[in-house]
Formats: sequence, C-alpha cells, structure tokens
Amino acid sequence: MKKILLVFGTRPEAVKMCPLVLELKRRAFFKTVVCVTGQHREMLDSVLDAFQVTPDYDLSIMDSGQTLFDINCKVLAGMRDVLTAERPDLLLVHGDTTTTFASAIAGFYLGIPVGHVEAGLRTYNMASPFPEEFNRQAVDLITDFNFAPTTTSRENLLREGKRPETIFVTGNTGIDALKTTVRDDFTHPELDSSADSRLVMLTAHRRENLGEPMHRFFRAIRRVVDEFEDLKVVYPVHMNPLVEHAARSEIGRHPRIRLIPPLDVVPFHNFLARSYLILTDSGGIQEEAPSLGKPVLVLRDTTERPEGVAAGTLKLVGTGEEAVFEGFKQLITDKAVYDAMSKASNPYGDGFASKHIADILEERL
Repeated sequence: MKKILLVFGTRPEAVKMCPLVLELKRRAFFKTVVCVTGQHREMLDSVLDAFQVTPDYDLSIMDSGQTLFDINCKVLAGMRDVLTAERPDLLLVHGDTTTTFASAIAGFYLGIPVGHVEAGLRTYNMASPFPEEFNRQAVDLITDFNFAPTTTSRENLLREGKRPETIFVTGNTGIDALKTTVRDDFTHPELDSSADSRLVMLTAHRRENLGEPMHRFFRAIRRVVDEFEDLKVVYPVHMNPLVEHAARSEIGRHPRIRLIPPLDVVPFHNFLARSYLILTDSGGIQEEAPSLGKPVLVLRDTTERPEGVAAGTLKLVGTGEEAVFEGFKQLITDKAVYDAMSKASNPYGDGFASKHIADILEERL
C-alpha cells in the first residue's frame, strides 16, 4: 500500500481534485490522505460537501485581508507539520495557486516526491496571470510526476527540460467533475426567469483585470445587452470588494443583468450547461465550457489554455471595450460563428482523467 497525500485550498482546486480523491479512495493499493488549507473557506467547503469529501487535515488559514505573503507563510508552516506527521510516498498538488506553490516547496524541503496535477500550462508572461504563472512554472521545476492535461502542456514541459518519462497526458480532471455536478433535473429560480431568453453567464475576478480593464469590458457587455432584448446576463459576483464595486457601478442597475452571490459548484455548473454562451476571465471555465458545447469569450490578453483557442471553442478578446463589444455581438448575431464554436471538439479529455492518473500511480509506485 502506498500513501498519497493530496492538498488543495481553493474552490477551483477542490473541483478538480475531489474526483481524483474519490478515485484513489476506491483503490486498495492507496492510503489516501486529504489536506485542505482553507485558502478559500466557504467556497471550498461547498465543493467538499458536493463531492462528499472529508479532509483529514484542515489548516484553516483564511483571514480577512490576507495577502500572498500571509498565505505562503501559513501554508508552508502548516504543510511542514502535516508532511512530517504523515511522510507520504507522494504529495499531489494541483494547478497554480499559492497553496500549490507553498505545499510543493514544503514537500521539496522534506524530500517527499511531488506530483503535479494539471502540469505544463503556460502563458510565459509572469504578469498574466499573476501570481499563477510563476506558481506553476516554479512547481514544475521540482515535480517527479507531471500530469499534463493536453499534448500542448506536455510539449511545454519537454521544452523546459523535463524528462519525458515523468510526463503523462491524462486529460483534465475538471471534466470528470461535470459527470457528478451537471444534472438533467436541476432547477433554480434564476434559470426559470431566463427560460424565454438567451442566457449569458459572466464571471470576472482576475487580479490583472481589476480597475480599468474590468470597467471597460463591463461597459461593453452592457452595450450589447442594450441592443438585444432577448439577452439576459447572470453574473455570480466574486467576493473581492473591488470586483463588486466595478460591477455595481457599470452594470448593477441594468434590468437584464443579474448580479447574484457566488454559486456553489453544482448550481454553477448547471448554469453553464443551460447558458447560450459564456464570458469569463477564469481558467477552469475555459476547460469546462467546451465539454458542454458552449462558446467562450475569454476576457484576457493571454491564456494558458491555447488548445481551446486552436480548437475553436474559445476566443481571446482581451479587455478593450470595443473588442469585447464586437466579439460578444458577433456571437449573438452570426449563427455560423456561434455554431462553429459550440460544435468544436473538446481538447481537454474524455472525462476519465482521474482514472488515468490513478492507473499511472498504481503502475509506477
């Protein structure tokens, strides 16, 4: 039996790691230990509840007004204690958060092998996204197992000098999660009130978009909704006060743009599944939406998920007001463009990434 310790701290990490936790727990070959840092608190807990995952350790680091310095220091010290107590055969981290970076460093300091789920994503721009691009590059310097979601991610790792035998293309575990969360019988009052409209889902929260970029694309979105009376936008507003202020000042009074509190993972995925299209600066949604057949306009200047752009499921429109306005309006008015994006092939895997990862670990360990 081999002991695997999985650590995650944010809602997106939890969505993508919980399917892997469940897959590993089904196998007698592994003793599976789960540690959460609580980098996000309420949003993390709702995902754990949805997947019925109970952590063995909870560092509960979240404080109001916490900074990257605070998170790094708390996670590094907390993971030192957890890893010293457990001494796992492998530490699994996910993605690009501060939890990911600090946990991987703790494992490295203690001589514990580190595996990276969702390895190899790159923009090669340290400022976009910040600090995620640094986190994922730094983690991949010290990993022993690199679970790349796509061949593009694998090629990035090879160019950086990673040994080929440490890289495995598995697909993305976020696609696995949709099999649990998207339900035919799901209902919600916001969906009921949008039944006679084309529902547009909006998410926006990235640090590099705070300030004028966010104001610009909110204005563009409002202008398009003004032109088309059959559109309704639902925006689960991020809890960052700067995000909320920008949203309320630019789009908060529009009768067909609904600003709602953050959604738990099950409602959120079902809103995506019932939407007409998606506007986002998120990373994970760029992977989830193609498997749901939803076109995505990415409100960023860079993306670490170029496979979706190449496949035609994503369009990178930046944050300029006119560029966002034109890109959004085109998807509303040009059915050929819409159909091409909605029917493009999903480059992010077959929904069995967790099984592939567990198979590899069972063979290699």
